[in-house]
Order: sequence, then C-alpha cells, then structure tokens
Amino acid sequence: MQAIIELLQKNALMPRDEMARLLNLTTADVEESISRMEREGVILGYQPVINREKWETHKVTAVIEVKITPERDGGFDRIAARIARFPEVQSCYLVSGGYDLLIIVEAADLRAAAAFVAERLSTIDAVQATATHFRLKTYKENGTFHSFEPSSERLSVTP
Repeated sequence: MQAIIELLQKNALMPRDEMARLLNLTTADVEESISRMEREGVILGYQPVINREKWETHKVTAVIEVKITPERDGGFDRIAARIARFPEVQSCYLVSGGYDLLIIVEAADLRAAAAFVAERLSTIDAVQATATHFRLKTYKENGTFHSFEPSSERLSVTP
C-alpha cells in the first residue's frame, strides 16, 4: 500500500500497468488496492500541481496563522471545522508553536483576502489573533519543483 501511495503522490496519472510493473504486482492488484484505499478514505482525492506563473489568474494565496481559545469538551476541533467550511479556505491544519491553526486561503485578490480575515475569520469569538502571509512565488509545491532559474550571481560577502 505504501509503495502505491508514493507512486500516486509523484504522478497520480501514471498508468496502472506501469505501476504494477514497477512494484512487481499485477495490474488487477494495483487497481484493487487503489479502489480499496479510495473506498476506505485513505485516498481522498487527486489534484494537479499548478504553475501559477503560467496560469492566467490573479488569485492570491494567503497562509494565515490563527490563535484560538479552545472550547470546553470540543478543544480545537469544532472551531477548526467551522473555519474549514469557509469556501476561501483550501486547507486547515492544527499546528504546534505560537499559533494553533494554519490555514491556506485562496481569494480573488489582496482586498478579498483581507476582507476574509477582517470580516469572517477575526469575528469568530474563539479567534484571538491572526498573522497573514501572502504567497509571492512558488519554488516547490507538493514535491514538485516549479521552473525557476537560480541566479548565477554570487552575493557579496562583507566582514
């Protein structure tokens, strides 16, 4: 199962017969394993990795750290589920450190992202603080490098 997941993470479109050959399994075994993992909820979906430099879109992505007051008998789960339901929220994680949740938000533009934070996220009673960071450029995403040319210039070193 682990080997199949690793291949799917690298290329979910890889032909099943090629997967079978690489794993020394039959195509039927690979297809059945994938179907079982989908039924059991191990595999939740498949998504492409998009090069936003080449895709004609003006959408912005914000990474937002959220500090919340956990609920009695619910902890972070109910608040996180409420935040995750907003259509702008692409991902929501419970994290360690100075903040409790890390959310990834996609919005039409900077103004829409700021409005989401000010009007929807910050108005939730349990939300104590937020810190918003905007994605400026992507170098690597989900294990996939985006095309970029590293600078050949060396930085000057001064004492």
